[in-house]
Amino acid sequence: MTSPSFFVTPGYGSRQRQNWHYSQAVRHGNRVETSGQGGWDDQMRLPDSVRDEVIRAFDNVERTLATAGASWRHVVSVHSYHLPDADGAISDDHLATMAEQFRARMADRAPLWTCIGVAALANPRMRVEIQVTALVDD
Repeated sequence: MTSPSFFVTPGYGSRQRQNWHYSQAVRHGNRVETSGQGGWDDQMRLPDSVRDEVIRAFDNVERTLATAGASWRHVVSVHSYHLPDADGAISDDHLATMAEQFRARMADRAPLWTCIGVAALANPRMRVEIQVTALVDD
């Protein structure tokens, strides 16, 4: 039986590993799991628009998957965490951008998706965080 291998995303991942003692991804056999990826840049800055934040979170998932030898084409399950609007609903901006990015990055493949509204995320400016599971067919 192989041992799990842990990975740190180049850029922001090293800082997160040092400051908070966690890895961005783990691979065990053909299974890859990511930690939640936000829409930050390498300096942990977040964009002003929700749309840009969701797209950047997808970019960060892609970067993180690559460190473990996977890509969006291997993703089978997505958990996304969203700050809801004042009325308690997840905004159409969040949902439409998520669906758009699934189509753009995964073509005809549609992953399992659990979309969760939360009261807060780790950074008080964050509005979305995305965690995925991938199965790599070597």
